[in-house]
Amino acid sequence: MRFEDGDGQTVGVAAVEAGAAGGDVRAPVVSLREVTRVYHLGGQEVRALAGVDLDIAEGSYWAVMGPSGSGKSTMLNVLGCLDRPTSGRYHLAGRDVSRLDDNSLSDIRLSYLGFVFQSFNLVPQLTVRENIELPMGYQGVEPAESAERAAGLAELVGLGERLDHRPTQLSGGQQQRVAIARALANDPRVILADEPTGNLDSATGLQIMELLADLHRQGRTIIIVTHEDEIAAWAEKRLHMRDGRIDRID
Repeated sequence: MRFEDGDGQTVGVAAVEAGAAGGDVRAPVVSLREVTRVYHLGGQEVRALAGVDLDIAEGSYWAVMGPSGSGKSTMLNVLGCLDRPTSGRYHLAGRDVSRLDDNSLSDIRLSYLGFVFQSFNLVPQLTVRENIELPMGYQGVEPAESAERAAGLAELVGLGERLDHRPTQLSGGQQQRVAIARALANDPRVILADEPTGNLDSATGLQIMELLADLHRQGRTIIIVTHEDEIAAWAEKRLHMRDGRIDRID
């Protein structure tokens, strides 16, 4: 069911309910309903996610927190379409992605999601430009266009003069900037960042968080997983997990 807001814009029922509760009235780009993820390890059943309900509005900034074993990494894997829910439904940008096959999930990741990892995950044999171009190649972008877009993204993250350098010629902070540029390559709806400052010193980590804050101000939806309160403080909302469930949101 859908409703119109005061400006005549159509919004979803989840957004209306959130507004009634004093929450975010922007339409959700991520919506989880009764999502579980169960693993079987050594004959035992492990419920990494145990019935999660969550709406994340377009253009918002969230931090997912929790102790080891709380389910935050599994949450990120499900949100990133790297893993499927055992039960429940996951809608991304209005599309039910809960039961898609591997090829379809790969397409979703390329089209809707950008990833930033703690360990950067750059290809050491490739230059900065080539690392940024990788997702565009999978999307079939013409080489001339991908080269131009890569140059623009490198400029955006402050590495316009380093296009021909390889990761081993860059500092950790510069490598993470390349990873962020690569995450933006296909203009994703959502950026997922897993401990994005975990391998960086405090000053460099601050620069990365300022860059993510700039991207958020430009309208990007950002979801980070972190165990650090100082990093989580950058987000609009902090989701705390415990035993596979949402403990609280503040």
